[in-house]
Order: sequence, then structure tokens, then C-alpha cells
Amino acid sequence: MKFEWRKQEKELYLPKEKPIKINVPEQKFYTLSGQGDPNGQQFSEEVSALYALSYGIRMLAKKGLIGKEPFEYSVYPLEGLWALSDEAVAEGRAFDKADLVYKIMIRQPDFITEEIAFANLEQVTKKKPNPNNQKVKFETIEEGICVQMLHVGPYSEEGKTFEVMERYCSEHRLSRKTFSHREIYLSDGRKVAPEKMKTTLRYPVK
Repeated sequence: MKFEWRKQEKELYLPKEKPIKINVPEQKFYTLSGQGDPNGQQFSEEVSALYALSYGIRMLAKKGLIGKEPFEYSVYPLEGLWALSDEAVAEGRAFDKADLVYKIMIRQPDFITEEIAFANLEQVTKKKPNPNNQKVKFETIEEGICVQMLHVGPYSEEGKTFEVMERYCSEHRLSRKTFSHREIYLSDGRKVAPEKMKTTLRYPVK
């Protein structure tokens, strides 16, 4: 049976259009960090690098070359941690996409080890060279208690959803642990109209 994160891990990835509190467990990711406007060519190439690596792992698992037996699954969605640069915050500058600092990532199955991850990185780089591969990291991340909510619409209107999340936190005596936030991209921007885009928004709380 094929493992589908949209079905088996629905609570983690597909919330409704209202805030919820959730405990996000330890997860493994291929990650890439950068700064600047995500609409540029550099960001696009970084995303391509992560997907190539993720599909490489998926093929190894499907063929039974890693793990105890063949395992078929859907590649996890692209995620991004977003914040403003320290300089932009310190100077109180007006919002500029050039000041964005990000870490983009794609989750990998729990049975993937660092050894497997970097062996795959080497193999994929030989078949499909990408200069961004040298910046890729394999990380284990545990977010813990978070508030998350589904945002439907263009990225430029996420502020409205964050306002709803902030009211929820205030009502439940929760406070953000960081100024950064996570976005999980559930829609393909090349195929879906901006007003129908679905993005899960999440940040850790205490």
C-alpha cells in the first residue's frame, strides 16, 4: 500500500481554515538556507535541488534499496521557514523581499539515515548536477507545540490569516516562541490560481 501523507498524516499538513494547537514531532529533512526575493531564479533552482534529491530517495525506497522492504510513498510537500534579516529588523526597514531570510526543506521518511541521505546526494549530483547541492544539509527538526491554520489565497494576503492565529493565541494564553514562521505549500503555483492556493501556516508557541 502506498503511503500518502495527505491521508495518513492529515492532522500535520491539512488543517482547516481555523487555528489549532498541535504537537509536531521530530522529523528529518533535506534543507537549503538562503536570503532574498523568492521570486528569483536562484530560489527556483534551490527548490529544484530539493525535489531532485527527494525523488531520488523515493526511488531508492520504492526499489527496496533502502529499508527492510520496498516502500512506496508520495514525496512530502515543500516547506519554508521565513523571517526578516537581523539588519532589516534592527533598522526598522519597510518590508522588502530582498530582506527575507529562509530555510526551505522537504521532509524525508523516518528510516532515512544521514549516511543514506548523503549517498543519495552524491548519486543525484552525478546524474543531475545543481550548484546548490553543495549547500544542502540533512537535518532533524522538532518543532514541538505549535499553532497552525490553513491559508487559502495568495501569499500576499497571509497577514489576514496570521491575525486570526494571533487572536487564537491571545484567547488561549499562548505566545509565539520566534518571529519566524513555517509555510507548507499544498498547491502548485504554476497550476493553481492565486485565489485558490492552499498553504499551511505554522509557528511554535509556549
